[in-house]
Amino acid sequence: MTDEVDLPLAGVRVVEIGQLIAIPSAGQQLSDLGAEVIKLEPPGGEPARQIDADYARGIFYGYNRGKRSICLDLKDSADLQRARDLIASSDILLHNLRPGTLDRLGFSSAELQRLRPEIIAVSVSGYGAEGPSATRAGLDIAAQAESGLMSVTGEADSPPQRVGAPVIDHATSYVVAQAVLAALLRRERTGKGSSVRVSLLDVAIHLQTANWIEWQVSGKPMIRKGNGQPSVAPAADVFRAVDGELVISGYQPRAWIELCKAIDLPELADDPRFTTNALRVENRVDLVATIEKQLCHRSAAEAVEHLTAAGVVAALVRDYDQVICADDVVANRSFIPGTNEHGEQYLTPAMPYRAEPPMARTDPSQVPALNEWASSMG
Repeated sequence: MTDEVDLPLAGVRVVEIGQLIAIPSAGQQLSDLGAEVIKLEPPGGEPARQIDADYARGIFYGYNRGKRSICLDLKDSADLQRARDLIASSDILLHNLRPGTLDRLGFSSAELQRLRPEIIAVSVSGYGAEGPSATRAGLDIAAQAESGLMSVTGEADSPPQRVGAPVIDHATSYVVAQAVLAALLRRERTGKGSSVRVSLLDVAIHLQTANWIEWQVSGKPMIRKGNGQPSVAPAADVFRAVDGELVISGYQPRAWIELCKAIDLPELADDPRFTTNALRVENRVDLVATIEKQLCHRSAAEAVEHLTAAGVVAALVRDYDQVICADDVVANRSFIPGTNEHGEQYLTPAMPYRAEPPMARTDPSQVPALNEWASSMG
């Protein structure tokens, strides 16, 4: 069992006014680190409670374990005062209301500082507080689209594709958690609170840092090319084996030579089509077909084991059924138990790091019923 007192954020209170993923996921991380997280929800609950879809249930159960719920109508004066009292007793305020909404409710940065001088307030918006899109609604897919990410995702002859999970929302939640921890450290040294703004668009752009530099260095447009890194090969290319697929990255000079040896074609390293990285990129179709021909008599697992032993980076392409029971996943306890508001158990990803002594809760925790914490405020 995790010793709650030893968790790094024990004694820290967080008010979360958030919906869907970015802010609730950040609040979930802070909760796992030991914080008390009070989820302030509107009448009827946040949208992820109300949408009748498995996707919404996945969101709500995934990012709200161990929190307490209070339902307040911030358009009602009495409830607004209760919210003010709650915020005044808290260390951190997280929200993803549209820019200006908190100001209109009477929670401007200046007012928050008056209520609680040491408060750390972090807001998430779609496009940032400045510029023509400041008040536009922004979701993960909009950030994927307008950051350029979709333009480089998918096959060359197919329409732009979204990434297969809401990666911008998830990455934003990590940025929020990082900002909170940095602000808490500064507050410990200076006694000062902070006001932090994070946008999905900025996060989506930042995730593509290497692409932005490559685009400038090369002077060439970044375009969709499907699997495989556009400027190095073989890298992230997918190969068929007897019973499935694997990916291989062997583009570094030494790795390329070792890959040729491992597939029993050492002479391939001197093939005039493949002697340099630029030539391998130019002749990627032939390269993939040649390597795949050497692997087609092995199972995907055998091929990965063989290539790994030779010092080549290779990995299975797994589906979810395979991931959750994979030896590495089980051994590292990558999933922990959660419980929904009906007492039904499920598995949810654990915090993606381990520490000694433990810094995050691993015990089963439950999603709160709507407004179950209301009695605590009187």
